[in-house]
Amino acid sequence: MIPIAHFMLISAGLFCIGLYAVLTRRNAIQVLIGIEFMINAAVLNFVAFGKYDKIAGGGQMFALFAIVLAAAGVAVALAIILNVYKYFKSIDPTKTDTLKD
Repeated sequence: MIPIAHFMLISAGLFCIGLYAVLTRRNAIQVLIGIEFMINAAVLNFVAFGKYDKIAGGGQMFALFAIVLAAAGVAVALAIILNVYKYFKSIDPTKTDTLKD
């Protein structure tokens, strides 16, 4: 049986990789990938702690809910990124600081 500390170590690693990607990248799609890494770290925590929960499948249900919300968030974010690219001809978040008609 794998101890919960191993799950927490992997989850912390995933979260740190995602945070690094969000803070250092200049590409909106790479920032979105970093956010997805952080969400996956949280989902891994839900599943790991759900194993020790008294409610059968409680952690897995939270994880499934988080995955569905993440998929919907990615769909909306990609639509926004495509519209920003169509207007600004760039997906660099630092170059899209003006809002015009």
